[in-house]
Amino acid sequence: MRLLILAVGKLKQGPERELAERYRARFDDLGRKLGFRGLDVHEIAESRAREAPARMAEEAAAIIAQVPDGAVLVTLDERGQSLGSTAFAAQLGRWRDEQVPGTIFVIGGADGLLPELRRKAKLSMSFGGATWPHQMVRVMLLEQIYRAATILAGHPYHRA
Repeated sequence: MRLLILAVGKLKQGPERELAERYRARFDDLGRKLGFRGLDVHEIAESRAREAPARMAEEAAAIIAQVPDGAVLVTLDERGQSLGSTAFAAQLGRWRDEQVPGTIFVIGGADGLLPELRRKAKLSMSFGGATWPHQMVRVMLLEQIYRAATILAGHPYHRA
């Protein structure tokens, strides 16, 4: 199963990008041994539309255009389900074992995700009730994906 993060907006050079890349690279090293075919991050340009609904619609269209057939869609949303790391790992493992071709994680723009896009998601995840900057959400998601791989591998990184 291939993993893909679709993130609206660019992550500028600096410590957040370095940390995000570190977790992505760590996952690649371990994930292939677990049957994952890689983890990619694609950045989607923020819409320049004047009104929030139009921005959300343009960003949703760009996101949907990159979702392959048969892939599972997971949205990051403050209204989503708060999963523990072991539950998240178990879910990724189930999708892998079911031979789902890909899992697509979506991080929306500043206005959030279009409701129609959120409804298409198999899972909506939250990192708690707080609102997080998109840069931090990307880093936290990459860390959780890496942590999930370590849990599936029985690696001691996750000590809970």
